[in-house]
Amino acid sequence: SQAAKMKLKHDINPVLLQFINFIILVYTFVTYIPWYIFSGSKEAIAKAKQVKAKPVNNKPGAAYRSVNSQHCLASVLYPGCDTLDKVFKYAKTKFKDKKLLGTREILKEEDEIQPSGKVFKKVILGKYTWLSYEDVYVKAVNFGNGLAVLGQQPKTNIAIFCETRAEWMIAAQACFMCNYQLVTLYATLGGPAIVHGLNETEVTTIITSKELMQTKLKAIVSQVPLLRHIITVDGKPTTWSEFPKGVIVHTMASVQAMGAKADTGHKQQARPVPSDIAVIMYTSGSTGVPKGVMISHCNIIAGITGMAERIPKVGEKDVYIGYLPLAHVLELSAELVCLSHGCRIGYSSPQTLADQSSKIKKGSKGDVTTLKPTLMAAVPEIMDRIYKNVMNKVNEMTRFQRNLFILAYNYKMEQISKGYTTPLCDSLIFRKVRMLLGGKLRILLCGGAPLSAATQRFMNICFCCPVGQGYGLTESAGAGTIMEACDYSTGRVGAPLVCCEIKLLNWEEGGYYNTDKPYPRGEILIGGPNVTVGYYKNEARTKKDFTVDENGQRWLHTGDIGEFHQDGCLKIIDRKKDLVKLQAGEYVSLGKIEAALKTLPLVDNICVYASSFHSYVIGFVVPNQKELVELARKKGFKGTWEEICNSPEMEKEVLKVLAEAAMAANLEKFEIPVKIRLSPEPWTPETGLVTDAFKLKRKELTAYYQMDIDRMYGKNGK
Repeated sequence: SQAAKMKLKHDINPVLLQFINFIILVYTFVTYIPWYIFSGSKEAIAKAKQVKAKPVNNKPGAAYRSVNSQHCLASVLYPGCDTLDKVFKYAKTKFKDKKLLGTREILKEEDEIQPSGKVFKKVILGKYTWLSYEDVYVKAVNFGNGLAVLGQQPKTNIAIFCETRAEWMIAAQACFMCNYQLVTLYATLGGPAIVHGLNETEVTTIITSKELMQTKLKAIVSQVPLLRHIITVDGKPTTWSEFPKGVIVHTMASVQAMGAKADTGHKQQARPVPSDIAVIMYTSGSTGVPKGVMISHCNIIAGITGMAERIPKVGEKDVYIGYLPLAHVLELSAELVCLSHGCRIGYSSPQTLADQSSKIKKGSKGDVTTLKPTLMAAVPEIMDRIYKNVMNKVNEMTRFQRNLFILAYNYKMEQISKGYTTPLCDSLIFRKVRMLLGGKLRILLCGGAPLSAATQRFMNICFCCPVGQGYGLTESAGAGTIMEACDYSTGRVGAPLVCCEIKLLNWEEGGYYNTDKPYPRGEILIGGPNVTVGYYKNEARTKKDFTVDENGQRWLHTGDIGEFHQDGCLKIIDRKKDLVKLQAGEYVSLGKIEAALKTLPLVDNICVYASSFHSYVIGFVVPNQKELVELARKKGFKGTWEEICNSPEMEKEVLKVLAEAAMAANLEKFEIPVKIRLSPEPWTPETGLVTDAFKLKRKELTAYYQMDIDRMYGKNGK
């Protein structure tokens, strides 16, 4: 079974193991009846087995809808709140003095010199200070009015290029109120992509931070001729002189002060209508230049209505930690769900998230420890990192501790797969691991890329909470599917949300048909009020990716291949762009191979490459430094990190490990990489080789490793 494959290996004496298994059996038997009566889990087990979505008719290729929206798709969160400004006004009235946005104060910043001579910035942070719903509302109204004083007109574009923080959300709410179209750009985008986005949208004003102004904007301002105003959210920058004539730098506080004084009599006619564009969100684009997705007010509201329905009892008792880029649809939607339901949002960053994070001074507390969130969103890259860190710690334990952890881990895996809980293991064994994310987490939302079954199970076991894996695109306002909290299956993304329906379209080239048995398969099409208006100034691409049916409903052609299971849950099985036909005619799914090999402790990241002119697969691997150095030591290889990575001998050793893992994951022989290149440098969004959500940029990676590809495929006479 899949559970058996994911179990950890121990080294316990077989006789002792028999005795331990007997004790566990007795314990399970004795505790089962009281657990069954008092825990309320029997309802959850029954719910997990229920059908969650079904087709609207019996024809092949019929759309699947959630059982809760068979007759009508949901599109409005609260009656009459059909634009985002109305949603916030409703929430402000309902939750007036409740805390909404929290930020930690910086007590001390210092430079820490590493043994290598590098200087790392470290911070000591204090408590969270909070703004209430009323505070945020007033700040947003004043900011919106201040922008009007600077000449911003309704239905015109304004850009935000800023890290995830309270001011980002305040600026966004101001734009929603005044019907300014908010252009969002990732803080880690490269110069040319930023220039493209700013010039394509013809913005005259950009909202940013002091740091991004110095590190990114300063170098490109001269290439954005229409730019007139730069607003910094965190006070005055130290130097003003470098900017071209005609560009004025303001602080957010000074714009709010202008707005507070302004005459707002003319404001009423500027309110948005549901079909107005709220956000033009530039996708980080795993292919080519970023595209601006036009998302209307009604698209976002439909999307967050669907998401909120999948999070049980979301409300005033919840605390959400915001650290992913707000320019990403997953984070923006999650925070808008919180804002509309009375949850607190505490801000963080990947560098300050946990006690061990890179910017937190040793001995001081990371953000999760201070905030103790109940809800959190994560991309697989971050979960994979947590998984590897914990497993490394387990390997460093004494033999007794390690075996105890492994026994508890494997026991809980068995129980979870049956739908049972393990309160004793949770409090005795996993409490310490759970504290790594604050100890109060009740749901972990995951999106942005596929999550491996092993990592998902690890999060379930060690953090004692469901992992709601979801599927959505910027083009569908982030909404598509999310797993129900009671569904502990792995490898699936759940049933369609109540705001949309999903159908599968035949893809003949890949051999996927919606008449396939036992499960219908095909390209995933998402339809519903969450499906966006299209791409900004890109009619040709809009026509290619979006269609409208005879009922006037918009459908998004995702390019992903899925299959529907009997209970109406979707599984993503392939991607059109990731399918390559080898010389001998076999189809290879690059994403499938990467997912199978990425969970190895030895692999931090991997990109698989195949060509139709060759009969085998190759790959580029970012190895885990600690694991590879240890493997080199075992094999008697001495050298610097670069020498280890560039060594053909070590390439062969890593290939052996990859081949073993590929066999264990039941990959075909032709799917196993035959040659690899070890990369001493990690791939980060700054290198331009991965997107902001850490998805591989295949085109850029191929160009970057072209010489290695030629070498591995034996070109240039090598």
